[in-house]
Order: sequence, then C-alpha cells, then structure tokens
Amino acid sequence: MLAIDTQTNMHTDMQKNNYHTKIHKLNKHALQSEVSLSVLHLAAEQLKAGQVVAFPTETVYGLGANAYDSNAIRKIFRAKGRPSDNPLIVHVHSLEQAIELIDIKRFNNQLRQRLQLLAEKFWPGPLTCIVPAAKGIAENVTAGLDTVGIRIPNHPIALALLEAVDLPIAAPSANLSGKPSPTAAEHVYNDLNGKIPLILDGGNTGVGVESTVLDIASEIPMILRPGGISIEALQDVLGRVMVDPANFSSSNSMVDLGMNPSTTPKSPGMKYTHYAPKGQVVVYLQSSAHKVVEIIKSLPNEASVGLICTSSSYEPELKNKLEILDRKIDFLITHDGNIEKVANNLYRWLRAVDQQNIEYIFIEALEEQGLGSAVMNRLLKAAGGKII
Repeated sequence: MLAIDTQTNMHTDMQKNNYHTKIHKLNKHALQSEVSLSVLHLAAEQLKAGQVVAFPTETVYGLGANAYDSNAIRKIFRAKGRPSDNPLIVHVHSLEQAIELIDIKRFNNQLRQRLQLLAEKFWPGPLTCIVPAAKGIAENVTAGLDTVGIRIPNHPIALALLEAVDLPIAAPSANLSGKPSPTAAEHVYNDLNGKIPLILDGGNTGVGVESTVLDIASEIPMILRPGGISIEALQDVLGRVMVDPANFSSSNSMVDLGMNPSTTPKSPGMKYTHYAPKGQVVVYLQSSAHKVVEIIKSLPNEASVGLICTSSSYEPELKNKLEILDRKIDFLITHDGNIEKVANNLYRWLRAVDQQNIEYIFIEALEEQGLGSAVMNRLLKAAGGKII
C-alpha cells in the first residue's frame, strides 16, 4: 500500500502547480469514523478551494473539480492532458441536485418523465443522462455544448464526498488521457503523481468500465457510450432506445463512425482513441484465430507479444499452433468468458501489458450483448476501431 500523508500545504501547491500527491486510504464500511470524516472534510475543502481530487466510484476512479469553477476544471484537463473539446460528466448526490443543473425552459414533460423513471431504476448507479444544461455550469465542462451529462455514482466514498462538498463535481476518469482507465488508487498515482494534490483510496472498483451515457434529450433516447447499464435494461424502462452509430464495431474510422474530426462529441469516449496501452492492440474474432497466428509468425523474434482470450479459444488449437511456431507469448491471460469478470479486470490487464512493455497485444472479441457491448466498445477504441 502506498504511504499515507495527512499533511497539506495548498498555498504552496497552488503556487507551484506541481503537487506532492497525497493518498488517503478510506474504509468504505466505516465512513463515520473520526479519521474518515477528517479525510472527507479535507477533500471537500480542497474542492471548494478550486483544487482537484481523485476518488473511487463503482465504475472507475474519477478526477473531480467544482463544475461551476472553470479554473478548477482547467486543472483536470491539464493534469490528464485531455482535449478541450471532450466534455465532462458531472456527479451529484441526489436527483434534486441533478435538476439544478438542467435548463428548466427546455426541461419538458417528456424529459422530466424519462429522467424520473431512469433515476428511480438506475440511480445511484452507472448511468449518465445527457440533458439540457443550465446556465452557470463552467463552459469547459460542457465543451461549449448546450447539454451536460449527469449521474449519481453508486459508491459510498463518492456519495459521502459529494454530500460533504455539496457541489456538483465534474469528474472524468483519473488517468492520463487515452490510457486505460484506473480501477485502483495505484493506477491513479502511477499516472498523475505530481499532477494532482489528493487521491482518496477506496480499494478496487466494482464494475470496471465507465457508465453508460444516454442522451435523453434526443427524440428517441440514444446511447452515446455503452457502459455499466445495458441497452436491454434501458429498453425495459423507456421502451425504444437507439445506439449511436459511433459504437458499431463494423466501422473502421472516425468518419465511418459518424464523428467528423472537427466535431465536438456530446459524450466522453466518442471521438478519440481511448483506453489504449502503449503497445499495438489487435482485436480478433474467434474465427480469425488463424490470422493471429499468421501475424505473430510475421513479427520479429525479439518482439514481445501478449494474448488475452477465452480458455476455450486458447486450448488446444491456438496454443498448439503457437508451440509449433516455437513462439513465446510474453503476457498471457485466459478467462472463462464471464463478462462481469472481464469488465472488472480489463483495464487492470491493459495496464499490466504496459508494465511489461508488451509491443503487440491480441485480444479476443466478446459477444456484444449486455455488458459485453461496453467491453467491446473499450477494446475497439483501444484498437483504433478495427477488428479482424
């Protein structure tokens, strides 16, 4: 466990803008203890003072700042190296606080009904709703759009922090932009040490992939980013729900995906390559395993190779063919295909290949149903949208 330092010098940190990043471990089951309350108070005060704080949610760790403070939001973009046209999701502690962020003039009865139904079923939880943005939200939160994404996270530490600060907190994932999202405080520290003042360590996250982003302001509710809530679950509540073409795995480029390079995306995760390790990611169908063998055969002998696939795919055919090639697999993960387990471990695996400096990573595709749609979305983003 990384060392805990409870001392703070915000004035010095703000002057240098080069932080001695502090980690505070919290027990999510004992948040009313004196130590936990002290840490939550410290984090809330930092947020109120215009600082950024990393904290766990049920999906991944977020990097938060006051959604009304454009200078504080700028620190998020600076720390992550995030493109300024990539909007942020705002986290709140209640439906009442969420409604304060909505432009009431454009909050018609249909929108109100949709939000109420979704909130009753999925909040707190991994669902972000895109709604008309009220005035007062920092423009760099919405990237200049007239909409904003809002959710209530289902994590005791996140909720306790949101209640303590009592401000809407904009929070993208707490990682360097484009890299695999963090599912542990250690991941945040590895990416952002020296760039942010404070990390709340709540252990490993649960879902493992980000929230589903649903545009409820469109004529037909539209999934802009698949995530922890499936389209099937949303359809059970709302009836007809569509998926933005940018999520179709058959597309191979940003233009094909319906996203013009000059366009501001309505949701995080739509426009840029994301979730990618440093090595080259190749996503393949199980029926294309023979192509993987041919590609590996063509690589230089000194090239490091990683493979993430189902046990049924690896044994015995793929394993035997690689053994015939006398080709070493430097990083090997086989799994039983359980999508919840894969989602929970995916970013951890992608970070592990970076730690081992794997140059080529071959990952077997999964069925695009339920949570599998979210996992495949992340894999294809990491692979630049291509699949063999």
